Amino acid sequence: MTEVAPLAAKAPCRETRLVVPGISCAGCIAKIERDLVKEPAIVAARVRFSGKTVTVTHDPARDAAWLVERLKDLGFDAQPLAAAEADKGRDPELTALVRAMAVAGFASMNVMLLSVSIWSGAGDATRGLFHWLSALIAIPAIAYAGRPFFGSALAALAARRTNMDVPISVGLVLVTAMSLYETAIGGPHAWFDGALMLLFFLLAGRVMDRMMRRRAEEGVRSLLRQRAPGAHVVAPDGSTAWRETADLAPGMVMLVAAGDRFAADGTVVEGSSEIDSSLLTGESVPERTGPGAKVAAGTLNLTAPVRVRISRVGNSDTVAELTALMEAASQSDSRYVRLADRAARIYTPAVHALAVAAFAGWMMAGAGWHQALLVAIAVLIITCPCALGLAVPAAQVVACGRLMKQGILVKDGSALERIADIDTVYFDKTGTLTRGEPVPSGLEMLSDEDRSILLALVQTSRHPLSRATAARLTAEGTAPAEVENIGEEPGLGLSGTYAGRRVSYDRPQQRVATLAACYSRDGQPDRLIGFRDSVRPGAGEVVQDLRRKGFETKMLSGDRQEVVTAVAASVGLAAEARLTPSAKMRAIAEAESAGRRVLMVGDGLNDAPALAVATASMAPGTASDASQQAADIVFLGSALSPVSEVIDASRRTMTIVRQNVGLSIGYNLLAVPLAMAGLVTPLVAAIAMSVSSVAVVANSLRLARG
Repeated sequence: MTEVAPLAAKAPCRETRLVVPGISCAGCIAKIERDLVKEPAIVAARVRFSGKTVTVTHDPARDAAWLVERLKDLGFDAQPLAAAEADKGRDPELTALVRAMAVAGFASMNVMLLSVSIWSGAGDATRGLFHWLSALIAIPAIAYAGRPFFGSALAALAARRTNMDVPISVGLVLVTAMSLYETAIGGPHAWFDGALMLLFFLLAGRVMDRMMRRRAEEGVRSLLRQRAPGAHVVAPDGSTAWRETADLAPGMVMLVAAGDRFAADGTVVEGSSEIDSSLLTGESVPERTGPGAKVAAGTLNLTAPVRVRISRVGNSDTVAELTALMEAASQSDSRYVRLADRAARIYTPAVHALAVAAFAGWMMAGAGWHQALLVAIAVLIITCPCALGLAVPAAQVVACGRLMKQGILVKDGSALERIADIDTVYFDKTGTLTRGEPVPSGLEMLSDEDRSILLALVQTSRHPLSRATAARLTAEGTAPAEVENIGEEPGLGLSGTYAGRRVSYDRPQQRVATLAACYSRDGQPDRLIGFRDSVRPGAGEVVQDLRRKGFETKMLSGDRQEVVTAVAASVGLAAEARLTPSAKMRAIAEAESAGRRVLMVGDGLNDAPALAVATASMAPGTASDASQQAADIVFLGSALSPVSEVIDASRRTMTIVRQNVGLSIGYNLLAVPLAMAGLVTPLVAAIAMSVSSVAVVANSLRLARG
């Protein structure tokens, strides 16, 4: 982020976020961050590539429309984030890319079908007819499907800058124009199929990139959906009025009913209740709260109304902090973007330099411009990076398809590359190593009548322990009894009257080491019902398998120390307890700064930032929306064995990828000198390019056999 000192001292500044779809490479990022701050009214500009957004710190006298105009002057179309959010259900950019890819693919298949007859030795008249038919199909298709590249290139040139779409557009136009010229003069060769194939593969890459960014954006939106739309604010005279979240301010007192989420951070000033804090801790068991207790935005009030004095709102509350952590994590995970961009900056100029050198060399050798240009085009076609471009995605697609059959969804193909390099695995506890659901034990000690009474009590409550008890009794076929006067006292439990006697299901009077509830019935001894969070099937075996293979393993949990210690001992893990989302992120960052490469496996909203910042991440299918969006891989089923399966599959995949890269590089080392020497015609170049791509795909298909 670049800063300008003169305005930086002014206060206050305003921060505006804009969506800029035209950001496509490191050059775009540098252009925006460097040139925007040349405006005296702009303090700083930071681009987030994964979301294609720009955050601008500027003079509050300037509005978003002015910033849009400044970006337009730099050659970028922009839109305020709020306006883009209104259209979040649609993605015009992805739709346009998919349509363009479909057109290029359909046209490519038809032109290649026509080319088969030409390659088979069709006569001059037939060949000329098929070339014209190919031109009629290819030219409109290239003009339509190439718009994402042509438009970006023209905008860059108009703003006196360049980007990766400029050489791509030059290559497409040159090959198409030369093919049309050859068709017009009745030449033996045309290369419309090569241009369309190149365009199709380039568009396929853009589509996958856009889909990955959409997933990153959805992860942030899932967190933002945890924020309540507003709250009832208590006036000095005791009346209440609804205020939207944006209108809340520190010092206000909000009345939060049972079942509502807190719209801001604050302190309870009146009332007692139980709070579902799984957003922060991942633990499904609620926490008792009363006057003086701190509550966080996005957490759920379960059992009784409370009044809360607001301390933090808007961009500074807990939900905003979690969102910022996720965005920072997704922005920092840009190593692969930088590597790809660096490779493209080297590869494309080298290819074009070779083509120019071939043209100049043949001209100096006395060949005419037509022959020299044919050689240069052959170099361009034969060096088309289709095989190199397929080396990684072809293997990833096959591996992902095989894993999907095993109930493992790989959302980001590059995750397989990262997982192949990991040496450390961190697990969350609740919902990951365990099922995340309290399971009652001891119900079998109750009589059938008592079980019916208990079901009548618990089926009226939203408390997690009550719901777990009701689910167990219902599954066993128990029918509820006729219990009267059922009531629930927040933080204490349930009570009612059966046959004139008091019955209750509440907190144990004595201190117990484990989570428990007490069933009481006048005239009978109390019965203690214990609860445990069952460990996922095979969790201990998976941990031991990872340790045998040399991986460092650890549990990171936001739950209580005694609960974490018990689960850690049962599966053979070291563990850290009472960790906040930011603390989990710090633990991962510290490990990675020490040279470790971490796979994070978690499921809760509190795990989403840690999942985003880790080298790679996995989440079970029961995970929260935010965690599933932040994770690279989602696995179904109750077992934890997919963790080991994914690591093994990733390593096999990277072996195939290295072989594919070797094939594609070897092809170029052999083919380029032949093309520059004039020993390869554009037709042979197109065939060789296709063969190299087929070889890479065939090698990748070996992964389908395991």
